[in-house]
Amino acid sequence: MDTQEKAKLSIKNVRPRKLLLAGIPFFVAGALVATAINGTTTLRAGDTVAPEHNQVIESPSIPLSFAELAEQLSPTVVNVKVTKVMQTGFQGPEMHGTPFGDQFGNFFERFFEQLPQTPRSHPSQGAGSGVIISEDGYILSNNHVVEGATEVSVTLSNQQEYPAEVVGLDPKTDLAVLQIKAPKDLPKASLGNSENLKVGDWVVAIGNPFGLNHTVTSGIVSAKGRVIGAGPYDDFIQTDASINPGNSGGPLFNMKGEVVGINTAIIPQGQGIGFAIPVNTAKPLIPQLVEHGEVTRGYLGVNIQTITPELAKALEVAEQNGALVADVIADSPAQKAGIERGDIIINYNGQEIKDSHDLPAKVAATPVGEEVELTVLRDGKEKQLLLSVGELAADDSFHGKPDSASKGKWGLQLHDLDENVAKQLRLDVQEGVAIVGVEPGSAASEAGLRKGDVIIEVNRQVVDSVSAVKKQLGDAQDKDKLLLLVQRENNKFYVPLEMEG
Repeated sequence: MDTQEKAKLSIKNVRPRKLLLAGIPFFVAGALVATAINGTTTLRAGDTVAPEHNQVIESPSIPLSFAELAEQLSPTVVNVKVTKVMQTGFQGPEMHGTPFGDQFGNFFERFFEQLPQTPRSHPSQGAGSGVIISEDGYILSNNHVVEGATEVSVTLSNQQEYPAEVVGLDPKTDLAVLQIKAPKDLPKASLGNSENLKVGDWVVAIGNPFGLNHTVTSGIVSAKGRVIGAGPYDDFIQTDASINPGNSGGPLFNMKGEVVGINTAIIPQGQGIGFAIPVNTAKPLIPQLVEHGEVTRGYLGVNIQTITPELAKALEVAEQNGALVADVIADSPAQKAGIERGDIIINYNGQEIKDSHDLPAKVAATPVGEEVELTVLRDGKEKQLLLSVGELAADDSFHGKPDSASKGKWGLQLHDLDENVAKQLRLDVQEGVAIVGVEPGSAASEAGLRKGDVIIEVNRQVVDSVSAVKKQLGDAQDKDKLLLLVQRENNKFYVPLEMEG
């Protein structure tokens, strides 16, 4: 092998600290990014190399060139320019209550946040990407690229520029549909099936990073189903195809030339870590965005959580599959169908529910009023329930809006939830037992409990006083294990406690 054929691999231990949407200030100038793809060869499992010949067996699955694909697909990709009126020191909404809040930072940071600090409001320009999905000029892009824009224009690959209308926005999935009026039919991209993607498949991204029109990069699918703290429909494709500010809204293609994702976010401190919205998330929403300008989603009315190994042990279930129901909203479709707190939803309308992240998107995609069958695991036995899907209110999340003792061996200091305690802890809760202290290093502390949490149940029994908690502790068959239902702000969730022997 000559020196040009040798692959060089450098490994950097980079800890990502902040996730940014891949949009850019349009006025960025002088920043040039060059990406070189060197041809490399790969050994397959079972292949051997004779040392004296220094021979490498090339995998036939590695594309020799992306030139034909790039030439075919580039006309379907557009540059999106927007003008917004910005306020000095503008910041997007905070990323509260998500498991990746510290690691990924503010997912919904707008790509204008680095603008110079000029007085009061001022117009600012930005840029993103989009992909043409119909011959009559409908374009799929990101909500964060065009939301709040006063002017939007689209530039095609032939440099023709047209004013664009924002037809529909869906902040929950960060999708947007635009439309331009062109004098003739436009080249459109085909929408593929992101479910068929496999980790390791080759993909191509085309977009406008740093305003460099129609930049083509390639890589592989690094992971699927990534949860990055972006909301209830958190399900991203991770890729190492180079994605930079300005790629937001641009397509991620498979080797058939089909759109399998919409590029949306990056970790700037990382290398080869980009995220795309699966096209299967977008496909059922596009008709609603075109026709109504917004999305109407199905609604169950439950709080759910993933079953951890500790919860599985506490619940005495053999497997960790399914979505655990931590709470049922009053007068919701779930309550009317007979779903109970502690049920584990394992199947929704014939579709297996592997964990809590599977359920929201499936429910959201169900037409309002449609009757579906759910299979729940209750007390170790499967039970079938029929449910008429409701409509999710525009300002609700999937989960809905639910309405001093000794610390002892668990490390919990409890107090009856009276008016004074509720006022001191700023609690808007009428029932349960307040946690007013947690001993550092205790079982409660290790489980993540904290001052201000409210215990609703102990071992599946409702408690309304410290004495009721003590009774449940005394009645427990296993004195070294507890299962608590806890309310924190507007959310309820189960917490297993176990004393290590």
